[in-house]
Amino acid sequence: MSSFVIQGGRRLEGQIRVSGAKNSILPIMAASLLTRGECVIRSTPDLDDVATMVRILTNLGAKIRFGSEGDGGRRYIRITADVLTGYEISAELMGDMRSSIVVMGPLLSRLGKFRVSKPGGCSIGSRPINFHIRGLEMLGARIRDEHGYIDGEAGSLVGRDIHLDFPSVTATENIMMAAVYAEGPTVIRNAAREPEVVDLQNFLNGMGARVAGAGLDTVRITGTKTLHGVEHTVIPDRIETGTYIAAAAITGGDVVLTDTTPEHADAVIAKFREAGVAIETGRDFIRVRPQTALRSTDFKTMPYPGFPTDMQPQAMAMMCFARGTSLITENIFDKRFAHADELLRMGAAIEVGSRLAVVRGSGRLSGARVRATDLRAGAALVLAGLGAQGTTTVEGIGHIERGYENMEGKLRGVGADIERVEG
Repeated sequence: MSSFVIQGGRRLEGQIRVSGAKNSILPIMAASLLTRGECVIRSTPDLDDVATMVRILTNLGAKIRFGSEGDGGRRYIRITADVLTGYEISAELMGDMRSSIVVMGPLLSRLGKFRVSKPGGCSIGSRPINFHIRGLEMLGARIRDEHGYIDGEAGSLVGRDIHLDFPSVTATENIMMAAVYAEGPTVIRNAAREPEVVDLQNFLNGMGARVAGAGLDTVRITGTKTLHGVEHTVIPDRIETGTYIAAAAITGGDVVLTDTTPEHADAVIAKFREAGVAIETGRDFIRVRPQTALRSTDFKTMPYPGFPTDMQPQAMAMMCFARGTSLITENIFDKRFAHADELLRMGAAIEVGSRLAVVRGSGRLSGARVRATDLRAGAALVLAGLGAQGTTTVEGIGHIERGYENMEGKLRGVGADIERVEG
């Protein structure tokens, strides 16, 4: 099993280019199943989750090619799904990545049926798929959930007014994609407002769909008969952006993040400024300047535009380097404090309840051998290792590589002493 070995205490300085958003590229790749035309998706990040989605689409009959362009070799992907040869996703592929659930809407819309096993992914708590199932059923699908599989079928789909009990991102996206061919209008109320939902709307509209309202709490889809190919550039990854802001802050660094969208990280920037992080923003860049000391700060995760749950572990790691007591409240997932046990190995003082963690920051951590339990927990442990005294070994980095493109290379490029070790 591969690990990161980090010699802590080095100040980060330089530039990091932000990759395309993991949480955008996956539903957009799934949406390419809606058309027979070629879809060209630019700023495709090199992630294990992208590789999993490629295997899913290929198994369904899609033809996929990668390429690169520009001075920095930005990757793009060409997807042509003119002939689909299947509608079932294997248990192995579904088990690798929870986001694979977003294929249900496109398959139902394009083929009128799907068969998927229960999705896998990070173990961060209960994430029921009943929002997805209820929304698709309201559009006219007949869905059976039994023996570990979900089967969906629909002769035709008809637009409806759908109210989500919780603004689930993937449920909003699944319903959007299922509704693009539905007869008449579909309205999704209490929809997720994340920038990734807006990115999917822009992709769908580029194909000829009629979707409006993404980014607000009500999304309206007017069904159409045909969609065509499209060229689209994925938005920058706001969670990667926040992660590297935290890395710079922990090390007292001077780092410029380029090719990013600062307004997508507004909640993170505001909270980190409250914690004493010196942050400057421009149209497409963020600069983190050295600060005198980090201040203890309370965090509460909320649906967008609130502070994102995907940044909670990184915020906890950062608060270990702030003197004073910070309260971190997790309002989205019920099992997202596993990283706290690993931070304790590094000398952190953290008390964890079901939804609340109390971090008593001492301003320092010591290197240790720790294990990533999920994607964002892994990122938090890397951040802790960057600021800790001595050597930190982060095991289980396969979790990290699901969602961060070349993390060790980007950190080495700004002065971190980090090495990927095999075996």
